Amino acid sequence: MHYLLLFLTVTCGLLSYGQNPKTVSLTKDTLLVIPKDIVKGFHHEYLLFIPKGTPIRKQTVLLVEPNNTGKTSDNIEVHKQSAIRTASVNGVGNNVATNLRIPFLVPVFPRPDSQPLVYSHALDRDVMVADSPELKRLDLQLLAMIADAKNILRSLQIEVDTQFFMTGFSASATFTNRFSFLHPEMIKALAIGGFNGKLMLPEKQLNKVKLHYPIGTYDFEKLLQKPFDAASFKKIPQYIYMGALDDNDAVQFDDAYNDTERDLIKNNLGKQVQDRYLKCQEIYQQHQANAVFKTYEDVGHWTTSVMNLDVTKFFLEQMKSK
Repeated sequence: MHYLLLFLTVTCGLLSYGQNPKTVSLTKDTLLVIPKDIVKGFHHEYLLFIPKGTPIRKQTVLLVEPNNTGKTSDNIEVHKQSAIRTASVNGVGNNVATNLRIPFLVPVFPRPDSQPLVYSHALDRDVMVADSPELKRLDLQLLAMIADAKNILRSLQIEVDTQFFMTGFSASATFTNRFSFLHPEMIKALAIGGFNGKLMLPEKQLNKVKLHYPIGTYDFEKLLQKPFDAASFKKIPQYIYMGALDDNDAVQFDDAYNDTERDLIKNNLGKQVQDRYLKCQEIYQQHQANAVFKTYEDVGHWTTSVMNLDVTKFFLEQMKSK
């Protein structure tokens, strides 16, 4: 396999390149840019960050965070550069990976400007029914990337658990939340924040209203050709957090929800972000989801060092558990 190797020395602002994976040194932060491999099931590159000090010959856990550029673009390089920053410089995921010394995967999924209603970075309904090879079943493409990454890590004598951690903030939190419904058996634990107050619900109906994907599970089996595994979903340890001042509302935008979905959400879950957040908490607790909810005072749609630390502590506890 030919993949690009980036050695990152952030404190010195240096960036050097190499081509031989055997030159990976665990004494420095390393970023592998893995090319797309259609045969293996993924049509896009992905990034594999290996922080310095990652242990070898000892089982650890892979952390995964979906990329979130924050805007549309038909230029995949725009999404790649954003994903590189997520993987190697900023964000909760990089902070967790660096502090816990665990490998970290970030896909380079597109979010096309030419198809503005396809909110691929949030794993919305439009992308789940897409037919183009580049957009079709991004959830399965991500699983294929994870399988590939495990093989690469194994070649470096880094053994990872069969299950993996997931994290995300804003759209990538929404992607992670929805992904956890699709493949709950694969997730060891997840932490998400800033998700506009609206979680996917383990419900087929609410107030006698049918909840289709991505609001609920009414048409889950028809859409995905498999039943919703509620038992596995309930077992996932989840850390779900929001800032008390976070009013970032994806529900009002057409790329996130259509008019029917928007009305359903506002009429049954609440018109405001924080109201929906409370209602979603109530429903998750009714279904006995293994979720801890945390609200941070004086915080809006951003993360803080305290949030980063809490998420890191959460994942550390999950690493200690069997």
